[in-house]
Amino acid sequence: MSEIKTTIRTVHTESNQKLEEFITGRIQKLGKLTDNIIESEVFVKQNNHPVENKEVEIKLIIPGYDLFAAKSAKTFEEATDLVVEALRRQLRKRKDKVWNA
Repeated sequence: MSEIKTTIRTVHTESNQKLEEFITGRIQKLGKLTDNIIESEVFVKQNNHPVENKEVEIKLIIPGYDLFAAKSAKTFEEATDLVVEALRRQLRKRKDKVWNA
């Protein structure tokens, strides 16, 4: 398993090293499901929702297709976990389609 290059961009918020390490760690775990992930692009932003105003979007660059998910939550860490779980489901679904085709 090679390391997945991750680019993190922030919109209307400030990032910190701890959050970036948290996000990168979660994305690296997705690499255990497939070794086809070339890189990931992450957008961390604060939206106008009164409660769940922390939003994380992740795009996985994979040869032939890209996967994308976005989730909002009360914290960036919670939103990251929700997005990674959505991407995990997409990867498994895609893997099943490829193997069963």
